[in-house]
Amino acid sequence: MKRSIYGLTFEQLTNWLIDHGEKKFHSKQVWDWLYQKRVTDFSQMKNVNQSCIDLLQQHFTIETLSEEIKQESKDGTVKFLFKLHDGNVIETVLMRFNYGLSVCVTTQVGCNIGCSFCASGILRKNRDLTSGEIVEQIMQVQQHLDSQGKDERVSHIVVMGIGEPFDNYENLIDFLKVVNDKKGLSIGARHITVSTSGIAPKMYEFADEGIQINLALSIHAPNNELRTKIMKINRAYPLEKLMPAIDYYLEKTNRRITFEYILLKDVNDHKKEAEQLADLLKDKRHLSYVNLIPYNPVADHPYERSEKEAILTFYQTLMDRGIKCGVRTEHGTDIDAACGQLRSKQIEKEKARKKKKIQTN
Repeated sequence: MKRSIYGLTFEQLTNWLIDHGEKKFHSKQVWDWLYQKRVTDFSQMKNVNQSCIDLLQQHFTIETLSEEIKQESKDGTVKFLFKLHDGNVIETVLMRFNYGLSVCVTTQVGCNIGCSFCASGILRKNRDLTSGEIVEQIMQVQQHLDSQGKDERVSHIVVMGIGEPFDNYENLIDFLKVVNDKKGLSIGARHITVSTSGIAPKMYEFADEGIQINLALSIHAPNNELRTKIMKINRAYPLEKLMPAIDYYLEKTNRRITFEYILLKDVNDHKKEAEQLADLLKDKRHLSYVNLIPYNPVADHPYERSEKEAILTFYQTLMDRGIKCGVRTEHGTDIDAACGQLRSKQIEKEKARKKKKIQTN
């Protein structure tokens, strides 16, 4: 299988072409055709010499994802199910906000973090995505927008899809460099958010990268006992290890961190948990924001959505304690809204189809 050309940063592409006997300026030409003109075939790169095109065709491919399903919501949300070259499937979501168009990308096939409320974790991690496969999700969505003829462009990215981004760290960093590059898609660093479930060592490393990318932490509980029940990763990185990593990030970057908190009925949505969360964040509240997330129920999972009154009480408790927060606006509620839900359904359908085929034969 040829490598995806999208997996190379501009510097890596330049060095690769030079190492293979091509001129340095060809990298600018190729980059422009890929990200500005967004061609889908090397032969469409009209001002690139034939020897360079032949070289690229020999070693790389542009398209590695194929669209299997596309669900469109009444609110403009579009959920894509893409098939990879090896037959695995992943999800990517386009969401419309008043500030622009945001794409949620996936970084792994399946997930090993094992959060008990999450549809993504139903199926264990199969493999990491390459940086090219992550970039191509953005390119496929942008090409979808291009086909609409409305001159719209992806303006924001959230790395919050299937998988744990910091468990695929090198590919994540290359992806961020590609989409942020001013010569290409030029998506501003402050318009990109990476979400982690709390791999503390990588949080230190991410702080040291010296980039302006936003960081979000999936915290979901304000104490170790409750967090361990709903997030297995807390066994490896309990709050005693996690909070110093957060402090280091804040001190190193002086950038606000978002704490994601999914509200589960009668589990973590009481006033006492709100008070505990406020206590946990009180010494860093000037650089903290809590994103309260109403739960999207998932089949075969024991959790329910919190009542509106409980959500409001939780929100008001945090605000009264000086912790800035908000309730996430929901998108795609009339389609398979929960992360990983569409993928899980499709895999189960495929299993059922194969089983039926075997029984018929």
